Amino acid sequence: MLAAFLSCPIVTWPRGCRYCSLRKTNQVIVTHQSIHHYSWNRKWIASSSEQSHQRPHVQWYPGHIAKAERLLKEKLKLVDVVLEVRDARIPKSTEHPELISWIGEKKRLIVLNRNDMVPPEAITFWIRTMKQQGFQVFDTNAKLGQGIQKLRKALILCGTAINEKRKQKGLLPRSVRSVVIGYPNVGKSALINRLVNRAVAKSQNRPGVTRVFQWIQVSDQFQLLDSPGIIPPKLVSQSCAEKLAFCNDIGSGSYDNQVIASALLDCMRMLRASREKDPSLDSFQERFGVDILKHSGEMLLEIISRKHFSKDKEKAAQKILAEFRQGIWGPLCLEWPETTL
Repeated sequence: MLAAFLSCPIVTWPRGCRYCSLRKTNQVIVTHQSIHHYSWNRKWIASSSEQSHQRPHVQWYPGHIAKAERLLKEKLKLVDVVLEVRDARIPKSTEHPELISWIGEKKRLIVLNRNDMVPPEAITFWIRTMKQQGFQVFDTNAKLGQGIQKLRKALILCGTAINEKRKQKGLLPRSVRSVVIGYPNVGKSALINRLVNRAVAKSQNRPGVTRVFQWIQVSDQFQLLDSPGIIPPKLVSQSCAEKLAFCNDIGSGSYDNQVIASALLDCMRMLRASREKDPSLDSFQERFGVDILKHSGEMLLEIISRKHFSKDKEKAAQKILAEFRQGIWGPLCLEWPETTL
């Protein structure tokens, strides 16, 4: 039976399988073969000669996003100001790499949303860093409306400057046209609803809710264009892709919960090593009774599942991801300007 199994060049593993390689500890030797694991949205190739397994790639680019990107490039010709919304927990990973080439010389305002989910010093560092790079930056909590008034005033000032230029050219004044751009589920629709002071954009805590473009007249002074979330066809790096999965900014069908929970725990270990006094990491350790620095993310998930979930790693993974996304452990920033985490 074993000989027949090893003679098969391609092995299809069950959904949710955690390992795609045979280990030397099992005293099994496989030569001139690799074991392959395929799915519709990711490919994991692991050689039996490797001592450590490689995480499956996270890739999410549904058809409606490809269509939205094509339409967005056309809509950008009509707008004056671009409001780029990012997730304050991962400001670098939610920066679209092609946005600068799309908008050209148009006015660009960067909004760090969900400021309540990161430490205040992280927001301070990011705003200072981005301002040094020449950007105009705002931090908001669209859910509670914090920072919205300041952003609204900035849009009005943009409109004043634009109309002053139009006047110099002999043109009549008009309301400034702004587009709200960002990755899925970073809070674009919630931000628009706050700017408008009414529920005009459908807002839910999951990616891919907004599918169409919608012009919204905020006042006589400016209009907003709500747009679907966009991401690059190929994510910048797997580190960025994993962070998008941590924060629920890409579809859940693109990743395995256990893999992503393990990656989140590894990311937190790196944060602990570089930022020893982060209260959120202390809260996590106390809640689950583990020491982040003593084990890998994979092992931490195993320990937590044994201690709290009757060895059910899937339930443990779902709980870890849910608690991080809800901010149960307290404010936690996964990306800081001075680090490449």
